[in-house]
Amino acid sequence: MLDSAVIEVRAGNGGHGLVAFIREALLPRGGPGGGDGGHGGDVVLVADSAINTLTKFHWQRHFIAKNGTKGDGHHRNGAKGETMEVSVPVGTEVWVWEDSEDKELIGDLSQHGQRMIVAEGGRGGWGNAHFVSATHQEPLLAEAGGIGEIRRVRLNLKLLADVGLIGMPNAGKSSILTAISAARPKVADYPFTTLEPVLGVVEQGPQAFVAVDIPGLIEGAHTGTGLGDEFLKHVQRTRVLVHVVDGSEDDVVGRIKAINDEITQFDPELAKKPQILAINKLDLDEVSVLIDEIKESLSTLDGLHSETFFVSAATYDGLDELKAAMFNLLRSSYDKEPKPEVVDVEDIPVLRPTVRKSTDVIIREETGQLRIVHPKAVRLARGSNLELHEARLQFHRRLDQLKITKALRDAGLEDGDTVLIGDWEFDWD
Repeated sequence: MLDSAVIEVRAGNGGHGLVAFIREALLPRGGPGGGDGGHGGDVVLVADSAINTLTKFHWQRHFIAKNGTKGDGHHRNGAKGETMEVSVPVGTEVWVWEDSEDKELIGDLSQHGQRMIVAEGGRGGWGNAHFVSATHQEPLLAEAGGIGEIRRVRLNLKLLADVGLIGMPNAGKSSILTAISAARPKVADYPFTTLEPVLGVVEQGPQAFVAVDIPGLIEGAHTGTGLGDEFLKHVQRTRVLVHVVDGSEDDVVGRIKAINDEITQFDPELAKKPQILAINKLDLDEVSVLIDEIKESLSTLDGLHSETFFVSAATYDGLDELKAAMFNLLRSSYDKEPKPEVVDVEDIPVLRPTVRKSTDVIIREETGQLRIVHPKAVRLARGSNLELHEARLQFHRRLDQLKITKALRDAGLEDGDTVLIGDWEFDWD
């Protein structure tokens, strides 16, 4: 039973480092002063117990963090990009979504306040001040900022329903759930049409709650008859019960008692849950003309319910009032519950999905040319002006230090061959 949504998250790019020199009258030997770029902002999911559905993600599917800004002169670093925080319900699983299917589970937000970096911002590029050495007093190299992660992920919420619809088979639970939510359970005129619990998100203005259609309970359900013990486990997780009764059946009171007895015998705590009684099939004459008689019989019932509604899932009569009663009783239930304990976020470890980074230094293109893919070398090529002869010489020295030159030679590179890196290509010599 899942509520799910596919979203795209884009972390911010890192800002570029700067090639700059300090040239001032009072600082004749100021040297390189290019600042570093700021890191790109992360996209962070935050578990919030005040949210119980993923409804908002059906309207907003793209979440983009801010980019870092570029470095400046006089060793001034760029500003870090602002992190994008996205609140999700507690119990949300995060799956990598590729080719229209779940590829990998990368996180499970199971605790209020828990945070997960679902897309990490690109690191800021180093300015030329980082590349000064005893032999290179005027470095002309700087790094471009790293590219922020872009991911499509599916948020899967293991729904714990707020409201449970219970009752005998064919009482109309599935029809009522269909009428008040977007759920589409199987509906037919024979018993046990629903063979597993069906969830639906019920909306009323900006508010929403989750309702579950518990498959038909029968006498002996608490002992496992009709898989009743499995179905009753779902009732344990709900806050409010709506007991649906077919008003056209004989002995309405007896049917109510039978189900309440099963609930009580399975777990006495269930008898303490708030319960609404919904007499269904008001559209039938045998129900509408006997309303007063049914009400009188219910007055003698030592039931667990707090309110009674006569409704019709077929004509929608009374469903607005029933839905409002569900909201009110559910809100009252939440108000009585102790507020979630405020936990210092520093005490909750931040989830960081493992990033499988490529270990390749070079690759061979289909054209036969060699391409340098070492991340640091690529950032240097993107952030430096390699049209300058001295900058190219410094860049080649960095390739030696990063052992890329050796990798190129081992791959069969010869003088005069074309080497690709980023958007730039050059003839090797």
